[in-house]
Amino acid sequence: MEIKIYQVDAFTDKPFLGNPAAVCILTERKEEKWMQDVAREMNLSETAFLLKIEDGYNLRWFTPSVEVDLCGHATLASAHILWEKGYLGASEQARFHTKSGLLTATKKDEWIELDFPAEPAVEATAPEELIKGLGITPVYVGKNRFDYIVEVANEQSVRNMEPNFSLLKKLNARGVIVTSRPKTGNYDFVSRFFAPASGIDEDPVTGSAHCCLGLYWKAKLNKDEFIAYQASERGGFVKVRVNNDRVILGGQAVTVLSGELL
Repeated sequence: MEIKIYQVDAFTDKPFLGNPAAVCILTERKEEKWMQDVAREMNLSETAFLLKIEDGYNLRWFTPSVEVDLCGHATLASAHILWEKGYLGASEQARFHTKSGLLTATKKDEWIELDFPAEPAVEATAPEELIKGLGITPVYVGKNRFDYIVEVANEQSVRNMEPNFSLLKKLNARGVIVTSRPKTGNYDFVSRFFAPASGIDEDPVTGSAHCCLGLYWKAKLNKDEFIAYQASERGGFVKVRVNNDRVILGGQAVTVLSGELL
């Protein structure tokens, strides 16, 4: 049976910006190796695999090289496809059963809101590979269960950074979040995300990183709602709202490709 697969640009309202993800709608369970092979074939930062179950969808995410435990932009892309292609009605909530528990998505006009777990970081000693790999002097270094988070002095440092990915790949972490306050008032904080150990040198817009960033900037700015900008080459905006041990991520998405796996 032919399997539907889509490519969606997430955290953007324009094609060819934001973060591209593949969304594969399964009709039956597939082996992990098959899903990893498809993700390698798609060669995007994430490929999401959805399988309808009684109470929503089973959802798994794969980079071209590994399966991950949490992914924001591919979840946003998945919810977008479920509504756009009629798998769900516009007023229905999307429910995803994942390795990070139950995640939900709700359609709010042109935006989609994802209900994700908060991922707090604690202050950490910076490994030599982290400092040399980023080539900066950090203001703060922390770590959560996935990533390092590094605050730097200003937005220009975030934007101009040219990491040594070979060094960052040696870190015992999924990736590295680099962040700062912005130069202008158009958004509350800026970030980039590097994950060479997961097969992605730089991820264009990383929803799950904002589950950490939201908590970090809440403590620093004494507020709990933000407009965030991830300053990759493609770039993208994320609305962030901290709600106790949950983080609500808001984003838009655009379908750019529709096909079938033969």
